[in-house]
Amino acid sequence: MTHSFALHIPDAELEPEPLDPEQIVSGSPEVTGKVVWESEDGRQIRGIWQITPGVVTDTEADELFVVISGSASIAVQGGPTLEVGPGDMAVLREGDRTTWTVHETLRKAYAINL
Repeated sequence: MTHSFALHIPDAELEPEPLDPEQIVSGSPEVTGKVVWESEDGRQIRGIWQITPGVVTDTEADELFVVISGSASIAVQGGPTLEVGPGDMAVLREGDRTTWTVHETLRKAYAINL
């Protein structure tokens, strides 16, 4: 998209984004998402991301996100455990190694800087 826009996040249709099986610690979590804006150089991405219950690991990008629905505990290796739910904003730093324990299907709006 090249113009300003508005999007109702709870109703946005998302597409499958399969997890690497090595990221799954327990359960059968499924990820869906949608990129709604990307800078010309690909270094800034805005989108919507959703994950169903389970436990997964990840190495993070520089990201700010706001939880729209659901809840999770995000354990940052060598740092805090973030408890997030609807209306919460969180910041993850590039290179953070995390373990996400998703309690209820979590949907977030995010802004990533690469």
